[in-house]
Amino acid sequence: MMIETRALRKSYQLGETTVRALDGVDLAVREGEMLAITGPSGSGKSTLMHILGCLDTPDGGEYVLAGEDVARLRKDRLAAIRNRRIGFVFQSFNLLPRLSALENVELPLLYGGRHDAKNAAAQALETVGLRERMRHEPSRLSGGERQRVAIARAIVTHPAIILADEPTGNLDSRTGDEILALFQRLNADGRTLILVTHSAHVAAHCGREVGMRDGRVVNGG
Repeated sequence: MMIETRALRKSYQLGETTVRALDGVDLAVREGEMLAITGPSGSGKSTLMHILGCLDTPDGGEYVLAGEDVARLRKDRLAAIRNRRIGFVFQSFNLLPRLSALENVELPLLYGGRHDAKNAAAQALETVGLRERMRHEPSRLSGGERQRVAIARAIVTHPAIILADEPTGNLDSRTGDEILALFQRLNADGRTLILVTHSAHVAAHCGREVGMRDGRVVNGG
């Protein structure tokens, strides 16, 4: 398995109220799978994505990533795993406005000390169909093009896993379908994809759907 969680728990304190964001989540994701995690707001799906992406740590339970127990690793070790194994795509794109598409995609490689960052970034942008737009800043790109830049940034380090949080949420339906088709091509190339979404349409483009409610997996886990 690429990912396995067992009895994963995470709570937050809001004033005097304890919110159980994850309440014993068991999940297994095979290598090369394209998975949708669905559920209403407050179901725990974004918290789960943050833990799967090593952006946060659980309060209890186990998280095994590619055979390594990462639930209790130090922040520096988690950061190294994020940079090497995981790519992120967000609904709001998270691009730096004063940098070109090429410079935005270079960033993960520069953080990792790569000397071929520019060539690798250009190749990633060509993969997502933006060869002619790589010198443009985000303000000169459409929403779909900005999401393609974000996807190029996610794949430029050749991660085994891509995590996407509502990746079509800010796009019209036609552009959203183009992005989903791009995800399917990346999946066909062997990457493991996990999409967090409210959309049944997005989930239908994935090989499996896992539903969450009240911090628990209620179907498909």
